[in-house]
Amino acid sequence: MTAPADELRTAAQTLRQRAEAATPGPWRQHDTHLGQYGYAATVLSGEGNDTDLRAWLPSMSQEPWDETRNAWPDAAYIAAMGPGVGLALADWLDVAAEHCRGHYLCCDNGPCPESAKPALAVARQINGGEQR
Repeated sequence: MTAPADELRTAAQTLRQRAEAATPGPWRQHDTHLGQYGYAATVLSGEGNDTDLRAWLPSMSQEPWDETRNAWPDAAYIAAMGPGVGLALADWLDVAAEHCRGHYLCCDNGPCPESAKPALAVARQINGGEQR
């Protein structure tokens, strides 16, 4: 059985490594016209002439906001969850791990208190599912 504080720390470390390896933000969504092929939702980073493509979500639709293909909401979400958010979440998970270990020794031997459950749910998603 993995202690909840250890699950939180593992997730924080994984998220921090991935965020630090990613292209720095800000990231933003963009609607890209592909001529006769329609539109694609993209995620860009950088500013002005230093803009770089981070992700391309093709829709191949002739409609720029074709919600049925779901590319624009996906691009907006990816852009919102850029490296800065990842680093902030990693810090939050580390704080939650310290709080869990420092104030709730039962976290190492049993269920976590209600206040730690949201952080633990995030950690378990990052770590690949339920652990216990």
